[in-house]
Amino acid sequence: MVDHEPARWNHNIHYHRVILDAVPSGARTALDVGTGNGLLAVELHRVIPSVTGIDADAAVLSSARAEDAGVNWVQGDVMTYPFPPASFDVVASIATIHHLPDLDRTLARLAELTAPGGVLAVIGLARSSRPTDALHDVAGLVRQWALGRRRVVWEHSAPTVWPPPHTYSEVRQAARRTLPGSTWTRLPLWRYALIWTREAP
Repeated sequence: MVDHEPARWNHNIHYHRVILDAVPSGARTALDVGTGNGLLAVELHRVIPSVTGIDADAAVLSSARAEDAGVNWVQGDVMTYPFPPASFDVVASIATIHHLPDLDRTLARLAELTAPGGVLAVIGLARSSRPTDALHDVAGLVRQWALGRRRVVWEHSAPTVWPPPHTYSEVRQAARRTLPGSTWTRLPLWRYALIWTREAP
């Protein structure tokens, strides 16, 4: 487990630790999908030698490049960029999946890029649609209030999409279809975690 207290904080940064805790032992390569300001890629680079951060937005990538010159920053669309299949021990994504309309195709693409024995780790946003979602939303308000008493929210400069086009139920169903054996967890701060390990041959 990585123990850290980042200088900058928001709901996405709060869950970096979920991604970092999922990094398999001996991981050598990682891809941060929708890297935005690059903060997750920088944290991954502290524990993984070769990290690539990809984002379609040129302006936000300029900010990311200033964070760590040792990360390979790529402007492009992960769905079409010519990464070799199975080339990353870790494929990570925070608050990006809801920017891509086809859930099944997106998850299948990220799985395709994950090396055997590697991990796909996603922290995502979705839309509430069921009574149980409302309970999580209330818990999120309580958690945000408690954290807000001691943290100042850092505002990222990456493009946003709101409301998310997919419901939590739709994301979970897509994960079951495309990532058999994955674990899906609803998180308090209006996020979910999706972790999948690609079987080694």
